[in-house]
Amino acid sequence: MAVYTQVSAEQLADLLARFDLGELVSAKGIAEGVENSNYIVDTTRSRLILTLYEKRVDVADLPFFLGLLDHLAERGLPVPRAFHDRDGVQIQEVAGRPACLIEFLPGVSLSHPTPAQARATGAALGRMHGALADFTAERPNSLGPAGWRELATRCGADLDAIAPGLRADIEGELTWLEGAWPAGLPRSAIHADLFPDNVLMLGDTVAGVIDFYFACTDIRAWDLAVTHTAWCFSGDGADYDASLGRALVEGYESAFPLLPDERAAFAILARGACVRFLLTRAWDWLNTPADALVTRKDPLAFHRRLQHYRDADAQALGL
Repeated sequence: MAVYTQVSAEQLADLLARFDLGELVSAKGIAEGVENSNYIVDTTRSRLILTLYEKRVDVADLPFFLGLLDHLAERGLPVPRAFHDRDGVQIQEVAGRPACLIEFLPGVSLSHPTPAQARATGAALGRMHGALADFTAERPNSLGPAGWRELATRCGADLDAIAPGLRADIEGELTWLEGAWPAGLPRSAIHADLFPDNVLMLGDTVAGVIDFYFACTDIRAWDLAVTHTAWCFSGDGADYDASLGRALVEGYESAFPLLPDERAAFAILARGACVRFLLTRAWDWLNTPADALVTRKDPLAFHRRLQHYRDADAQALGL
């Protein structure tokens, strides 16, 4: 679940009193997600999201995230902005946690996207990259290539408890990626976590792009590679859907064409994306208490994806 900090009705009412958003009618915790505590809040005027930032989100990063969302919203992208209170403040304190009241966006997250929905998502990502061309704030990617070796070391021999031989395979992949990782590709602010559950759809239309709390400054095309790994496979990573891959890339290029060097490096970037999610899932798999109210995600789903990108040619990836 994603409610780590309980918020009382009195605390919510006190928070809303700082805004011109109406009076509290009801509030309900949102079970999805693993990083923060989230509530749906209904007032006499509107529906809102209350997010309390838990320990895995650095408060010092919040101005970057909120500034990024404001920048995109001002350019017409469907992203949820944090409201300012009467004094112009976005970041509040609720129940001892930094918190924001955020716009509620309509739409549903998908478990089995269609090619039309993948195409719309690719186009939304391309438009987002275009809109970020003049966004100047920067945040290092703490889960980029520089952090993968350290995370693998922290997991250590326990990787083999997930699957025999996994540690050696990942060590070999990291060595290969360190030698093959492309230099000189365009960089920008990126979402870095655009899984289907972070896209709200109304039919075949993207109604919202949410959860920017891994956003950072990194290789722009890596954002598309991350999205490719997240959207184009069965949940267990065993089956690749080429129609989704083609649609996603076509949608992206309809809004923001790939450069030849980005296209040539795409499989390498996708292999890096697989390693990133394999390792973070492995760490959580190994360190989540058995009685925790959090559903662990299978690291091997991204090991299977990794094998696909090792073997795939450009046409199979939709390029």
